[in-house]
Amino acid sequence: MFTNSPEYNARLRKPFRPPSATLKQIHDAVPKELLEKNTLLSTAFVVRDIVLCSALFTFAAYIPSISRWATLTLLPSDTQPVVTSLLWLTYWWWQGLVFTSFFCIAHELGHHALYDNWWANNVLGFLFDTFILVPFFAWKASHNAHHKATGSIERDENYVPHQRSHYKLPPDHQIHRMDYMEVFDDTPIFTLGRLIVMQVFGWWLYLGYNAMGSPMYPQGTNHISPYSPLFRADQRKGIIISDFGLSVMLYLLAYTASHYGWAKVLSFYVVPYLICNHWIVLCTFLHHSDPTIPHYRQQEWTFLRGAAATVDRPILGWMGRFFFHNVSHDHVAHHFFSAAPFYNQPKITEAIRQVLGNDYNYDSTCSIYALYRSFTQCLFIEDEGDIVFYKNAKGQAQRVVSEEFLQKDVACIEGRV
Repeated sequence: MFTNSPEYNARLRKPFRPPSATLKQIHDAVPKELLEKNTLLSTAFVVRDIVLCSALFTFAAYIPSISRWATLTLLPSDTQPVVTSLLWLTYWWWQGLVFTSFFCIAHELGHHALYDNWWANNVLGFLFDTFILVPFFAWKASHNAHHKATGSIERDENYVPHQRSHYKLPPDHQIHRMDYMEVFDDTPIFTLGRLIVMQVFGWWLYLGYNAMGSPMYPQGTNHISPYSPLFRADQRKGIIISDFGLSVMLYLLAYTASHYGWAKVLSFYVVPYLICNHWIVLCTFLHHSDPTIPHYRQQEWTFLRGAAATVDRPILGWMGRFFFHNVSHDHVAHHFFSAAPFYNQPKITEAIRQVLGNDYNYDSTCSIYALYRSFTQCLFIEDEGDIVFYKNAKGQAQRVVSEEFLQKDVACIEGRV
């Protein structure tokens, strides 16, 4: 369970060279009907997620009654606290997944991937995201910018690697082991603590402080201010609408707490919300943070290379497909065809996989182990080099660029000169 997958190990053994396929080949391989939206099917998924959320809220409301009934008719009466706890744990798990499904379906709506109508995509996306305290139009703006520059060290929007100079480390040829230890040597407990902070608070640290966002933005950049450098002037109205939605949702939560108590709000909403935030961070972090996946500087970056520099992962198996709307199972396809509906992405994945061949990235490693692996090994990249890989706490990269490719690249540059 806590070992590298065969696909991951295969990439470790293979020096990297950028994909050789062309965008035309990839687009030609995908049947055009897979890019078309089915309004009825899209609506069915929207309704399904709302019904599941409502059903689980109803289940939570009846937990005390179910617990009493179970201990009166089926189980010893002194087991009621245990039964109640198990019922709440069950609710939190499934509602956390449903809240995540709200984020994932809003993500699709933000790409206009479910409807041809602008209002349908944006109104529904706004409502879904607002319910889970996500600023829809702000997230949509930065996320769509991320899609235009995925894997670019200079222009990508999130999970941009820190460089050696960020940690004030000496150059590679001058550094000593103790230099790395002073910066990265943490006790296992401290490492676990930092990982928990990322999983619980990382989503709002990104939205509120641009944590792990692009360093091209000044300190104080966030997704809340309409005048944040993340946004163009024509996007400011959307940011204000998003902020208004968040304010209304927070007011509704406070109003509910004033009438029913904060314990109710905590158990019905806050715990599933925190679980949802965990899945958001885990999925998005693992999409683009992996020791075997490259980042590109301007000279080598192309849209195709950036789109291919992500990883498909079967996170949570069938539950991930069902609740996360294929966001992790078919993430490579999503980066090539972000406006295609998620319910067609499995077939799109199969089509582009035939074209990309060994350049298609898949990893069946257990997601919790993959999270720990990337968190502890994806620490920084070098300040130089057009194609770079993450380095670990010992200053070691797990993968290198093929010497054959580097020689050909140098020859091409000299030929142009």
